[in-house]
Amino acid sequence: MFVKSLGIMALVGAATLLAPLSQAASLSAQEQAELKQLKDVTLNSDLSYRLIESLTTEVGNRMMGTPGDEKAVRWAQDKMKELGFDKVWTEEITDELWIRGEAEAKIVSPYPQKMVVLALGGSVGTPEKGITAPVAHFATLDDLKAAKPGSLDGKIAFVSYRMERHIDGKGYGPAVGTRVIGASIAAEKGALALIMRSVGTDNNRTAHTGLMRYKDGVKQIPAAALSNPDADLLVNQLKRGKPVNFHLKMSSSRETELVTSANVIGEITGSEKPEEMVVIGAHLDSWDVGTGALDDGLGIGMVLSAAHYIGKLPKRPKRTIRVILFAAEETGLLGAKDYVKRHKNDMKQHMIGAEWDFGSGRIYQMNPGVGASALNGVRELAGYLAPLGVSLAPDNDARAQSDMGLLSDAGMPSINFSPDGMAYFDYHHTENDTLDKVNAEDLKQTTAVYTMFSYFAAQSGIDFRK
Repeated sequence: MFVKSLGIMALVGAATLLAPLSQAASLSAQEQAELKQLKDVTLNSDLSYRLIESLTTEVGNRMMGTPGDEKAVRWAQDKMKELGFDKVWTEEITDELWIRGEAEAKIVSPYPQKMVVLALGGSVGTPEKGITAPVAHFATLDDLKAAKPGSLDGKIAFVSYRMERHIDGKGYGPAVGTRVIGASIAAEKGALALIMRSVGTDNNRTAHTGLMRYKDGVKQIPAAALSNPDADLLVNQLKRGKPVNFHLKMSSSRETELVTSANVIGEITGSEKPEEMVVIGAHLDSWDVGTGALDDGLGIGMVLSAAHYIGKLPKRPKRTIRVILFAAEETGLLGAKDYVKRHKNDMKQHMIGAEWDFGSGRIYQMNPGVGASALNGVRELAGYLAPLGVSLAPDNDARAQSDMGLLSDAGMPSINFSPDGMAYFDYHHTENDTLDKVNAEDLKQTTAVYTMFSYFAAQSGIDFRK
């Protein structure tokens, strides 16, 4: 709970400890003391963790079109109301239903082995009896692109590229291309199906799913990811120089039936400029594997907690804090696309925003994307965050993460916080994305950072566009 009876000398003393010395502060002494109070409370609170525990236990996985997604929308509204949000509402979206179905795979010859496999999101299924065909191996997506048309007739294309582990997750980009466009490229070469090494950095026998897309006018073929150990096993069989025959059977399908989900939006209403918004967000949905604890339960717990604790201050902040829990991020940023379309006429009132949708450890860097004059304010914020181990990046070109990136594209100034992501892709889009992977102590630091950012942006009055 907040201590609301601090004496004025205590307020000034706390502010002196916080204030950057290199420039005039945007926050008053009392506001700096409130910022410190928010920092202390969030660093000692387990609210974020309890919210994630509630979401993963009472809802679980929540892909659009599933019962879990419907539960999640109700859960989010109820939690916002319980946490004291002034306004809570939903904005519905619709899309076609994709059904994962079942998937099984095995090496038929020369050395029969069972494989662990997951259909990629949006993939079509195989014929009822499956596909059995020789494997054509490619080390990279570029190698697959270089294959001659017709060279894969009657074969299953296999791309074995291994994702690299990095603290900032930069290995994801080079690896994810196969998942997104590989099936259509393989189909253009004549392949019957695509299998690929999972986009992940683990050595667990669990496969990683994720969204794929088909190219218009190209035959749609089944696409699936193998666990990393099974991809290794397949490579080892191929090294022996004998033809390797593979069997893949999937019952996934995309239906014409439309399903509904919703962005869940809540606000702590500003006391002086309620029309101006500081926007923090995460995505509410998850894949239908695991319980979505990291992706994106972490973000959900953090942004709900940040708004709650700011709302517990004696007075509402000057600007509105808007929390957006986006629908259907995993299936194509559908909630974000709808939000930008709905709110195009008030985008100028979105003063700055940040989303969490990557990482599982402490935040170590803040990357701004603001107007040149506003950089002085960002430097001030950096001074407040520095004791938490957060440095200021030298560049000023940040685009917000995931859904919020579309708001950045629409003109919203943004902050991108960089957390430790070394272990994130061990669990990303797998059955292993579960509550036990959440580090409760690291979560306190990340929640404190998002809370302090939100309060500073709402209270300082800085025009982050200038």
